Amino acid sequence: MNSESARPQLFAAVDLGSNSFHLIVAHHEDGHLRVVDRLREMVRLAAGIAAHGDLTPTACERALQCLARFGQRLAGIPSERVRALGTNTLRRAANPRHFLRAAETELGHPIEVVSGHEEARLIYLGVAHDLAPIGRRLVIDIGGGSTEFIVGEGHSPDSLESASIGCVGITETFFEGGEITRKRFKEAQTAAALELRPLRRTFRVGGWDEVVGSSGTVRAIASVLRESGWTHGTITWSGLKQLRKALEGAGHIDRIAFSGVSTERRPVFPGGVAVLNACFRSLELEEMRVSDAALREGALYDLVGRSRHEDPRSASVGAFALRYRVDSGQAERVRSTALKGFDQVAESWGLTRAYRDMLGWAVDLHEVGLAISHDHYHRHGSYLVAHSTLNGFSRGEQLVLGTLILGHRRRLLPDTFDALPDHRVDPVRRTTVLFRIAVLLHRTRLREQLPEISWQADGDSLTLVFPDGWPEQHPLTTADLELEQKRLRKIDFALEYR
Repeated sequence: MNSESARPQLFAAVDLGSNSFHLIVAHHEDGHLRVVDRLREMVRLAAGIAAHGDLTPTACERALQCLARFGQRLAGIPSERVRALGTNTLRRAANPRHFLRAAETELGHPIEVVSGHEEARLIYLGVAHDLAPIGRRLVIDIGGGSTEFIVGEGHSPDSLESASIGCVGITETFFEGGEITRKRFKEAQTAAALELRPLRRTFRVGGWDEVVGSSGTVRAIASVLRESGWTHGTITWSGLKQLRKALEGAGHIDRIAFSGVSTERRPVFPGGVAVLNACFRSLELEEMRVSDAALREGALYDLVGRSRHEDPRSASVGAFALRYRVDSGQAERVRSTALKGFDQVAESWGLTRAYRDMLGWAVDLHEVGLAISHDHYHRHGSYLVAHSTLNGFSRGEQLVLGTLILGHRRRLLPDTFDALPDHRVDPVRRTTVLFRIAVLLHRTRLREQLPEISWQADGDSLTLVFPDGWPEQHPLTTADLELEQKRLRKIDFALEYR
């Protein structure tokens, strides 16, 4: 082993939270992550959503300046070892595509907008690696725009939910102008409790052995309770009541004087306390431990798993295919042919390993729509895959899978790719062509061995070279290839075969 390969690998995660942005960089050595750098900036992206739902120019500028600084720190780390995640605010923004395009340029890496379910899964993964196993665990993470709830055991979450309440939104709505009163606290807690009502039965029935809180809000509350002598480092219901009274006594955000609450966190602290109070009351909690780990640490462990071929996305695809009784033999035949073609043209078309993975997963799931109806099953399958919960996948990745499945058969029109970000259109379009041809070549669904085929790419054209005489011996396939030539012309793509 040379000295280069013996070096510990660097992994990095970026958390574009609703309140603050975080960057964490860590070495992976001997099965463990060792953090070597952390950066955090209070961006308050959630406070920058205008009434019409768009991000304001001021908020975008704050965010882009922060990401430019993060990008400098990430220079030299390969993209496959960096995961940048957008959370609640980017999920809620009316049209974040323009911002994301600029943000990815400044950061130098793709940014995934993850679902609340995926955010919860990663939070649990980070906490599970931070604390010793102790039976079933409820994890609560209060962010700027949402609060995640997860119950699991070991490293495996069982129930995951995300509620649209966070310290930024609650503070802005109920503590406008910075005034803190008993009435405002009661209204804030009631509003939060109403959001939590649908979760009560789901989480209280199964029970848990301990409760753990993560996120900056929870850590700040725990710090205040400890420094005030109200607890010994945990968070309790009685401690929260004393904290609420102290805040009401302060009367205004500017007069919050706890040393455990930074100047940056002070403007959203009352909202965080109100949300945690509602969590304790709704779920009848008595005590909560605190973890230093959260979303970004979970993203790091997820990245390490991917690098070691322990990608949770593969497990999600397998479970989804099993649920919808996909013909695994047909999927494997199409997958083998599609990936052979991909490997031959990837360099010419500039297709990365990420698109190879997406092609393989799309093939595995391309017939899930048959569980609904044979007519337009590609459309049914596309919708199911794009809108279902698939652990490990971001919203953007599920959109790519859905687009590939939508385009794998029948007519192919330019608007098939309209929902994709601009930088994904050409790679997905070309990958779709490979997918279509692989499906076409296995139309008989028989286990016959295909001959060796040469796939040759040049710009928006693809040439298939078969062994001498093979097309003539397979007139049905030849007729399908002729029809495919006509269909691909609709997207200005040329297919040749000989």
